[in-house]
Order: sequence, then structure tokens, then C-alpha cells
Amino acid sequence: MKVSNRTEYGLRALVCLAKLSNGSPVPLRVIAENEDISEQFLDQIFLTLRRAQLVRSIRGANGGYMLEREPKDITMGEVVRTLEGSISPMACATEDMPENFCSRSQFCDTRSVWAKLAESMARALDGISLADVLNDTQGPKAARNFENELPIIIQE
Repeated sequence: MKVSNRTEYGLRALVCLAKLSNGSPVPLRVIAENEDISEQFLDQIFLTLRRAQLVRSIRGANGGYMLEREPKDITMGEVVRTLEGSISPMACATEDMPENFCSRSQFCDTRSVWAKLAESMARALDGISLADVLNDTQGPKAARNFENELPIIIQE
């Protein structure tokens, strides 16, 4: 399975959002700048993430986006399915495949390979939470310190 830019950017943006949030909304512009992703493209991605109830938007001068749930409760499988669709590498191995999708489906010798691969990928992605990704990026390999990159908002 090849992951689209939409899914790659969506995952990166969610990790960035989780790092920057600290209980406050993060403007999409800040995420776009930190991840070097077009703000317009992120806007489309976040619309999908919001509809899937992974993020919520806060309006106003101090608005932006926040995670809808705790990072430990958001799995990479959920995010990939939301942004990519099926995790299956072949259409014939999806759960919602129409009965007569393929003329060979009744006697296909390789369909089980694709079904097992889809199941393994789903299990792996469902076993990784956003918190796990954050923990992996907080170690010595972490290249950036996002704490100092939040915009300063002066309230009167």
C-alpha cells in the first residue's frame, strides 16, 4: 500500500498539533509553517479530520484546532482510514467488497494473501496511538523543539 501525501501530511499535522496544543487551540497557519505544508491543503485535510471527530475547531482571535480526544485514544489506523480509505492493498481484500467485484473471487488463489496483508497492516496501525508516536518523537532523535515555536498571543 502506498500512502498518499494527504495521509502523510495529516499524520504529521496531528503529531504537530498534539505537540503544540497544551490545552490551547493551535492555528492552522502555525501547523502549516512547522510542517512546511500548504495551509490550503491542510484546511482540506482538517475538514475531513473534523468530520471524523478527530479534531475540533475553535473560532475567534485565539482560535485554531485541538484534538477531540486524548492522543492515547487516537490510533494511526483510525487516521489512515479517515484520510486514505481502506487499508487493504487490493480492492478484493476489503471487507465491503461487492459480491461480484471480481470474476475470479470464488477461486482466486492469491486473495488470501491480500486479505492477510490487509489484516496485518490494520492490526499494526490500530496498535499505534498518537501518544505512541509522540513518545517516539520525544526521545533523543527528536530534531525540533516545538515549545518555543508557539505564537505569542497578547490578550488585553
